[in-house]
Amino acid sequence: MKAITVEPKKPGTARFEDFPEPDALEGPVLVEAVAVGVCGTDVEIVEGKYGWAPPGQKRLVLGHESLGRVIDPGPSSGLKQGDLVVGIVRRPDPVPCPNCAVGEWDMCRNGLYTERGIKEIHGFMSERWRIEPEYAVKVDPSLGILGVLLEPTTVVTKALEQVAAIGRRSFWEPRTVLVTGAGPIGLLAALSVKLYGLEVHVLDRVETGTKPDLVRALGATYHSGSVADIGFEPDAIIECTGVGQVISDSIQKIGANGIVCLTGVGHGGVVTSAALADVAAAAVLRNNVIVGSVNANKRHWYRAGQTLARADRSWLAKLITRREKPENFLGALERKPDDIKVVIQFSGV
Repeated sequence: MKAITVEPKKPGTARFEDFPEPDALEGPVLVEAVAVGVCGTDVEIVEGKYGWAPPGQKRLVLGHESLGRVIDPGPSSGLKQGDLVVGIVRRPDPVPCPNCAVGEWDMCRNGLYTERGIKEIHGFMSERWRIEPEYAVKVDPSLGILGVLLEPTTVVTKALEQVAAIGRRSFWEPRTVLVTGAGPIGLLAALSVKLYGLEVHVLDRVETGTKPDLVRALGATYHSGSVADIGFEPDAIIECTGVGQVISDSIQKIGANGIVCLTGVGHGGVVTSAALADVAAAAVLRNNVIVGSVNANKRHWYRAGQTLARADRSWLAKLITRREKPENFLGALERKPDDIKVVIQFSGV
């Protein structure tokens, strides 16, 4: 079979090549790949910034945003041939730490977890892959290729769960939520919050085009420019950019008792001690909470599936702005101005 692989931490080594069929030890459920979403993590692995091959191997199969069709469900998986499934990305560490021991591998405390397509387990950018039944999530068949959006939706689902849990520390009736960034995570966050019935605002740099149109189609309000200029104090902010200035402005703009949830991962930038003290003072004096949220556990995957199942299919379809063939994977990794979610499509639905 063919797969998209890379030698981790070595730039220029990614290729679409012949690769051995998935080993039965990887799981009894055999799946034919339909599509795999591309994100910044894949780009950084291809650039050699990080990534880890399975023990004893030099190359890693890329891809963690999966969608596949079951070929062989195995002896007792509860699945059947033809089911659309998505593979959970993270696996608990082998120790395991207390959180991994109770199925909260997203909160792993010792960092020994593994992740498909990222850390020590082959990913989903291959014509066929295997998986353990407990890590295969069945997708509503009416979603079709839109099921590939499940993994990024889990990120949002966990973030909103964190916000809700923190909100219960006091009497809190949130009405307005600001989402910073209108990429896939930001737009899916806006969708999810809107399904809760709250007033949603989305901020991004672009002033016209697909992103503002998608936000308005949700019945949400679109803003471009600075968080400082949005004209109100949100009850919660879901930060999806990872940009230092946006984060700082969000912390200072959040309303009293408000919560800023950070989901974006940025790099670089210098924060002076004086600026940091101002940010801290704003949080202290207004009882604000700043929380980071990454990855997701099985509960979040289940709830994310419910969110997608409730969403308008025509709106979701506009999030997938490009479909590339596996042999053109390098083109899929190149960011274009109008891109939202790019997928590599292996087969038809």
